[in-house]
Amino acid sequence: MRSQTDATPWAPWLRAALAMGLAPPVFWRISLKEWRMLTLAEPRFARADLDALAARYPDTQE
Repeated sequence: MRSQTDATPWAPWLRAALAMGLAPPVFWRISLKEWRMLTLAEPRFARADLDALAARYPDTQE
């Protein structure tokens, strides 16, 4: 049985995701590796930087 101190801090993580502009459904779909990249990577990307990259390199169906 996990103690309360071992619990994953979902509420603060979700608040951080919302502050980054991630909608809750997106937050719940990203992997832990992606979350770590978003929260621990230096330098951090601003939302505008991410949008610019997505526009430059759009996902395509082939």
